[in-house]
Amino acid sequence: MAKKKKQEPGGDVVGGVILSEVERLLAFMQAHGLEEFEYQHDDVHIRLKKAAVGSGSQAAMPAVSALPANAPGSAPAFFEEPAAVAPLHTVPAPATEDLHIVKSPIVGTFYSSPSPDAEPFVAVGSHVKSGQVLCIIEAMKLMNEIEADASGEVARIFVENGHPVEYGEPLFGIRTSGKK
Repeated sequence: MAKKKKQEPGGDVVGGVILSEVERLLAFMQAHGLEEFEYQHDDVHIRLKKAAVGSGSQAAMPAVSALPANAPGSAPAFFEEPAAVAPLHTVPAPATEDLHIVKSPIVGTFYSSPSPDAEPFVAVGSHVKSGQVLCIIEAMKLMNEIEADASGEVARIFVENGHPVEYGEPLFGIRTSGKK
């Protein structure tokens, strides 16, 4: 039995699933390099899984299925080939220079100084020691100090003050002592 597609003010809805929300989930998966995502709430069960590499297409797209949680076995997907979705946030690629990269351990907002009117913790050219505070990342109203995990000179700062950061996103490039 095929599910009926209806138009809702927030977008198309199929089987209780708002397709625009699924597209947002697909963009989130792509932006974070997730291979698989599963969600269940009430009678809605959504499982998103990235297609295997070498499946014939140039870029592997996520396979999508949404079915009632109480459905036995597998059910046909509501749509099989979603349109490509641009990532929500693009991380600049680090330069080819041999730098120690300090990455964000959490998702949040990057702050280069302890307060809006204070000087930044570090700037390009600053010499830092392991354990020295480099920035603050605010997550869920908590201010998390991010410390250097290597000593050396700050060669690059990848994020601008006040911008959101993702888990694993490069924050700083440190030219460690002994490297030229």
